[in-house]
Amino acid sequence: MNVRQSVDATDDYRKGTRRRGEELERAILTATLDELADVGYSGLTMERVALRARTSKTVLYRRWPGRAELVMDACKIGRIPEVDIPDTGSLRTDVLALLRQMSATMATPFGGIMRGLLAEMTRDPELGRLIRERVHKVGPVSINAILERAIERGEVDRRILDSRRATVATDLLRNHFLLFGTPVDDAIIVDIVDEVYLPLVLRHPQSAAE
Repeated sequence: MNVRQSVDATDDYRKGTRRRGEELERAILTATLDELADVGYSGLTMERVALRARTSKTVLYRRWPGRAELVMDACKIGRIPEVDIPDTGSLRTDVLALLRQMSATMATPFGGIMRGLLAEMTRDPELGRLIRERVHKVGPVSINAILERAIERGEVDRRILDSRRATVATDLLRNHFLLFGTPVDDAIIVDIVDEVYLPLVLRHPQSAAE
């Protein structure tokens, strides 16, 4: 649906049954996701969303101070998939499974929306702050849970958790996604884990002997 169609559809929206509460909010958030898919974050405006949701900008601003907050709430109903933290009994297979889950999410329409949002972070500080708070924490939380189990098994030293090495695998996957999009070839995931991540975090024999 283009904006002209949206305007035509909203010319008489006040004549219909008035939506309130959750019904109205869901209509607005769904319209926001549709706009993101059509024009990206750079083209999204509160006016466009209001037209598409058949409501007014005033209604939007009563609930959200700006488009960054609106977009982040819309991504919730777009279902930022909950990560099923792998527990295979091995650090290598756990990290491979996690990266494959993340890659599968990136290949969905939601992943495409998130790629656009990540690209806009440097131009919109408020959007960047919200993405770091609500989205980027998913990878670190998951990889830290995996590392905790690896520490218990003696595969990794605890000091790794407080180092930049902890999130290198998820960081590299995200960077590849931003530069090249999807699909992310499975061979790339295996290379990230085997050639970069494991040599950085696995406990060396001399460490184990200490």
